[in-house]
Amino acid sequence: MSDVNAWVWIGFNVVVLLFLAVDLLVFHKEAHKVSVKEAGAWTVVWIVLALVFNVVLYFWRGQEAALQYLTGYLIEKSLSVDNLFVFAMIFSYFGVPQEYQHRVLFWGIVGALIMRGTMIAVGATLISHFHWVLYIFGAFLVYTGYKMLGKKKEGEIEPGKNPLVRYFRKVFPVTEGFEGQYLFVRRGGHLMATPLFLVLLVVETTDLVFALDSIPAIFAITQDPFIVYTSNVFAILGLRALYFLLANVIDTFKYLSYGLAVVLMFIGVKMLVADFFHVPVGLSLGVVLVVIAISIVASIVSGRREAIRSS
Repeated sequence: MSDVNAWVWIGFNVVVLLFLAVDLLVFHKEAHKVSVKEAGAWTVVWIVLALVFNVVLYFWRGQEAALQYLTGYLIEKSLSVDNLFVFAMIFSYFGVPQEYQHRVLFWGIVGALIMRGTMIAVGATLISHFHWVLYIFGAFLVYTGYKMLGKKKEGEIEPGKNPLVRYFRKVFPVTEGFEGQYLFVRRGGHLMATPLFLVLLVVETTDLVFALDSIPAIFAITQDPFIVYTSNVFAILGLRALYFLLANVIDTFKYLSYGLAVVLMFIGVKMLVADFFHVPVGLSLGVVLVVIAISIVASIVSGRREAIRSS
């Protein structure tokens, strides 16, 4: 378990909140369409910050902790990319204007940080008291990876049938159309939600489903709650910028889900055999990098071949 004191936890979260406040209140105070140039710049910023933190960990807690964080970050980042396919579908389904999408993703990420922080705390507590929980996590990851190999993207998520959205519509009034970037407005003295809030509900519940895969995955790398949490946070923080950077080419990565499936199965097996055979963190990092790289390259090559055949 982590030996990090409470002040470090508090300090880290305060810094994260400051980053989010600057993002929302300074750079995205006014709703606007996020350009590829802006998204690319923010993507670089978040990746650099994640790597700077990795260097800090190296000098603070040593090579093993730094490797665990980097491996966890890459796993979470790779798995979070899979979320982007679903985000694109949700925005398309609800017809969300591009200039309002950043606001939804911003609050979606705030909610994701809270949910994942809670799940990590629960997972760490369970593992510290019941070691056999790791076997359940491992088996779940192997099963999830196997299912992903045969699952198509289409039809996985049906926003209109989300039970939370359907229930919310019954108990709370919702405006007919979007009201700018507002999630709630007052009409005739009554508080009403906007369709943008319904989109946020779908994004949050979708992330909760994805977290059920990603949280157990990183516990296979380390059971240190601080490393698990910080790697998750940095992976999620850059998700908005990455979405806007890849939004127009996201369908190109058609083999990425297969690569992620292999990664999940590998991590699940690693977790199942941990008590009998130790897989070094460096090897895990190498496997993750190679598998994801192969799936991305295969996707790009396949896309180019299809483009040539259709031309």
